[in-house]
Amino acid sequence: MKHGPTTRVLLTLFFLGLIATPIVIKRISARKKAAEASFDSSSALARHGFYLREVSHEAGVNFTNEAPTLDPKLTPIMPEVASMGASVSVVDYDRDGWPDFYVTNSREGSRNALYHNNHDGTFTDVAPQLGIADVNQSGTGVSMGAVWGDYDNDGYEDLYLIKWGRPELFHNDQGHGFTRVSEQASLPKWINANTAVWFDYDGDGKLDLFVGGYYNENIDLWHLANTKMMPESFEYAQNGGRKYLFHNLGGGKFEEVSAKLGIDSRRWALASGAADLRGTGHPDLFVANDYGVSELYLNDGKRFHEAGKETGIGFAPKSGMDVAFGDIFNQGKYSVYVSNISEDGVLIQGNNLWTPKDGTSGAAIKYENLARDLGVELGGWSFGAQFGDLNNDGNLDLYLTNGNISLDHNKSYWYDFAKVAGGNHSIIEDAKNWPSMEGRSLSGYQQKRVWLNDGAGKFVDVAQAVGVTDTYDGRAVALVDLWNRGVLDVLVANERGPLLIYKNTVTSENKWIEFQLEGTASNRSAIGAQVALYWDGQEQIQEVSGGSGFAAQNDRRLHFGLGKVPRIDKAVIRWPSGKVQTIENPTPDKLYSIKEPA
Repeated sequence: MKHGPTTRVLLTLFFLGLIATPIVIKRISARKKAAEASFDSSSALARHGFYLREVSHEAGVNFTNEAPTLDPKLTPIMPEVASMGASVSVVDYDRDGWPDFYVTNSREGSRNALYHNNHDGTFTDVAPQLGIADVNQSGTGVSMGAVWGDYDNDGYEDLYLIKWGRPELFHNDQGHGFTRVSEQASLPKWINANTAVWFDYDGDGKLDLFVGGYYNENIDLWHLANTKMMPESFEYAQNGGRKYLFHNLGGGKFEEVSAKLGIDSRRWALASGAADLRGTGHPDLFVANDYGVSELYLNDGKRFHEAGKETGIGFAPKSGMDVAFGDIFNQGKYSVYVSNISEDGVLIQGNNLWTPKDGTSGAAIKYENLARDLGVELGGWSFGAQFGDLNNDGNLDLYLTNGNISLDHNKSYWYDFAKVAGGNHSIIEDAKNWPSMEGRSLSGYQQKRVWLNDGAGKFVDVAQAVGVTDTYDGRAVALVDLWNRGVLDVLVANERGPLLIYKNTVTSENKWIEFQLEGTASNRSAIGAQVALYWDGQEQIQEVSGGSGFAAQNDRRLHFGLGKVPRIDKAVIRWPSGKVQTIENPTPDKLYSIKEPA
């Protein structure tokens, strides 16, 4: 195999050996202790306008993710191949006006949880009585994530369960329980998927569903015919799972149309997101792929055109693990954040922040990577990331979680990992050729990133200063105003670790506004509806999402920070149906619940 840039950097490990890694870990541990000792909430509030306090236990949430145990043939590298499955998705499943959230487990026989918001700062797991807890039964695979969307427009959010195994669709029975409808929906018998997103690609008012495969769908990870199930390349792997696009036919039935509509790829999908990136009225689809290039599928309302290379996005292979959209410059344009891998002294892929080039738009849109220039390139072994205004100053910030496998503090698997990466494709794709991990870490115990947008084109990491000091192996991040206070709280799902709830405290000087949308002619979830807010000479756009980031889904309510003493000129809502609605001079510090005009 010809060695590309990623492999060449990895191969430097042969000369670096294992000398640097323990030193890095010790320095990180020392920094963590110093940060915990010096954290001052009043100082964080004064300097940065907010701070985050972890409150999961006092909120009644004591959930710990458990990893799967796959075919015994994979035992030597089980921590690596079974390193995903922790996810979190936000939903108001019973329409009581308070956000709830669903978290997944991945051990065979383990249970998922749906935490109902009790309106008093606490949550109660109601998944067992509602029928969506015992979903990891032997022989059916295990959960990798979940996304919510009202596929039948009855006003209640339904659940699609992403699995390595049998995909599942659960109909929400008006908040009183869930009915499994997987066969009625004509879902495949088996998909080894890590990502899915609800969106109405053809604008017919019914939600469609994209699912991205990771391992090949013909592989049963618990009963392997052979061990040739790994990627064939660390840069251009094309032997992963297929991509599915399920068109909603109505009546609870779906038709798989991916190849017919131009989505035909076997890259290893880890995250996906849909948004109208070009202002055409049609949601485009972005897929972050592991072991390869990202894919941007432009949507003309009838078909998709893969345009990664021509837009600049698909020029270099990396390890894409997250997709997040954000109008970071308040110019009415989305940038796209894709997380990858960085390890001091070992591998610097760097995360990507794809920003539209000046003067390009529509079908001729071009992107440039500004991650380094803006300060959000290096995030460790990065997984989930989300944009959101954490201090309500009017600028979108970025929360990122990271850490791959945290085992022995003083032993690293990077050296052997590099030997595999530099091998021929026949070596890489066969798991029996991967050296045993033997309890060694692979980019473990990492510091998280909370990048604060200064409004002048730079992001500054303030994680330690605002109270984010955990070093678990982070996977999914979701942002949500959990207690209806006008601030964004943070949910973090950790692999083989606890579900964390970071309650946000924001300076009262900064104002906010939120929008909860409901479609009529459009899909009732209003997924794909876009709000453009105009205030103080600025414009910021946000879009209701049917899934965002790695194995996550944010609150469907759109939250805008406004800064101090704002005067809002207007909010312009563009519904998926094409209707445009304008709200003149909306009032700050208020949640607007808006139904699409008839």
